Amino acid sequence: MDNTNLIEEAAKAFAKGEPVMVFDSDFRECETDLLWPAAAATPAIMRQLRQDCGGLLFLAIGDDIGEKFGLPWLQDIHTHPALVEQNPILGKLITDDLRYDTRSAFTLSLNHRDTFTGITDHDRALTTRRFGELAVEMSGSNTIDAMTALGNEFRTPGHIPLCREAPGGLETRQGHTELAVAIARLAGLAPCTIGAEMLQPDGDRALSVKDARAYAEKYGIPMLTGEDIMRAFDL
Repeated sequence: MDNTNLIEEAAKAFAKGEPVMVFDSDFRECETDLLWPAAAATPAIMRQLRQDCGGLLFLAIGDDIGEKFGLPWLQDIHTHPALVEQNPILGKLITDDLRYDTRSAFTLSLNHRDTFTGITDHDRALTTRRFGELAVEMSGSNTIDAMTALGNEFRTPGHIPLCREAPGGLETRQGHTELAVAIARLAGLAPCTIGAEMLQPDGDRALSVKDARAYAEKYGIPMLTGEDIMRAFDL
């Protein structure tokens, strides 16, 4: 299947609330993510991510959504001079040695206020789904109203870590966050994608590309590479 048909197949599946798998590249983290649209999240989807992947469940959001809701990057918070002075341990734990990038995509972690602990498949599905829905509902709102709406429904810290796309998206960073939200954009959806990294059963290594493709074939899931997605955006 050529690149255009592969991208179209993946975009159509994602638009219908079906999963897509993305392998980043041999030159980055060498990991494959299993992804769904955030607004499509159900307890069954969270269970599949938890049981079949083994990596961290994360909610990737577009930079525009992060801006709308005023969500800061944790790396900026943890290096803020006033906070480092007040909490010196932050200066000791500074992120300055990432092997695959210069900057982390993590922002705040959330729980929906109607959850109990926030960790069950039901709770994490509710948090994920409502964030995805709220991002659409507040798309035409100003930042103050959007932040108020977010605070009315969600609290932090929580059990769904959010990762915010870098400004400029794939043109400036080709990480899992940017690739995950790119799939949503190709599908015509809000850039909110829930996913997890797929690990080997022993958890010691990322799932090999061969095994990831076997999983994709077994369950009929379109699988793309970062290179496929970059070409779809003419990058």
